[in-house]
Amino acid sequence: MAVNQQVMKGSWNQIKGKLRERWGQISEDEFEEAHGNADQLVGLIQQRTGEMRSEIEAYLESAVDDAASMVDRSKEAVANAACRTRDGAQAMASRATESARAGYMQTERVIRSRPVESLAVCFGAGLITGVVIGLLTRSK
Repeated sequence: MAVNQQVMKGSWNQIKGKLRERWGQISEDEFEEAHGNADQLVGLIQQRTGEMRSEIEAYLESAVDDAASMVDRSKEAVANAACRTRDGAQAMASRATESARAGYMQTERVIRSRPVESLAVCFGAGLITGVVIGLLTRSK
């Protein structure tokens, strides 16, 4: 039998659901006892239902293939979402960089065109900041 045991164990709940749809007479406990072991599972189903081993194996392979393709589709969806998030973050960073560059250039133009007023504003902002910090440290 060519059932991928790793996929079967990784997607056991999904595969078990398909098997329960087809062979409802097998109990949850019996399925759990065979948890991911293809040979044991096929033997259990064959014993309980009397179906041919080849039919059971073909259905099991189909269920495992379906689970594997679902895993592949999920991986692809996650990768696509990660790429979209990365692209969005890069675009946002680029816009922020351009905005900061434009602000810097505008500030530089204002300072060059009005150096005295710019110096007075900076001096006043520094003086106010110093007074506020002094008051805050004094009250402690």
